[in-house]
Amino acid sequence: MYEQIAARIDTGIWPAGTVLPSETALAQEFRVSVGTIRRALGELTAGGALSRRRKTGTVVTGRTPRHSLRFIYNYFRLHSRSGELQNSTPSVLGITQRLSTPAESDRLALSEPAMIHEIRRLRSVGGRAVMHETVILPMSLVPGFPTTPEAVPQLIYQALWHDYGLKISAIREQVEAELANEDDIALLGLTAPAAVLVLQEVAYDEMAQPILLNDHRACTRDDVYINEIQ
Repeated sequence: MYEQIAARIDTGIWPAGTVLPSETALAQEFRVSVGTIRRALGELTAGGALSRRRKTGTVVTGRTPRHSLRFIYNYFRLHSRSGELQNSTPSVLGITQRLSTPAESDRLALSEPAMIHEIRRLRSVGGRAVMHETVILPMSLVPGFPTTPEAVPQLIYQALWHDYGLKISAIREQVEAELANEDDIALLGLTAPAAVLVLQEVAYDEMAQPILLNDHRACTRDDVYINEIQ
């Protein structure tokens, strides 16, 4: 419940100053008990994301750390140069099913090649392409996962938890800079030569087993990458 409410705050659905619905209304919307809602709101209040005001109610403060692991389900760390978290819109360019490569099998700790979903997405901010990414997900972990671009969920990490019980508890990233390739130039609207930030990510479950790869390639001409874990 915590993650679902935090997701609305972190993605801007409930921006700073928003007065939340009553506990009873939230319980009805999320189909949980009032006690469950009260505990989640209490934890968010203790962490500074919410404040309780006697006459107003429960209000979003806007002071929440942007990238605690608590917000892993809305994982996106490009900020504007003024420091504001970018509210990106992902669009799926394509999804295919194939055997994992040796390198992918090694990163996923697979003993042999396995069938995977390869999801290619483009992230945009205000209509401006800022990042493209390739998500690799073993098919054995997600039976029935959508196979058409329009059906792929926008918040993949959140969908893994809600639909398959796969809770991502840790992420390992490798960060490098490279010259832009043909895909970078075409998708991000760059002019060669240009540099891109390359983030190679492995996501782990609570048993420290890798369950997903997500490789991002981003232009930081107008944006910066901020990593804040609390």
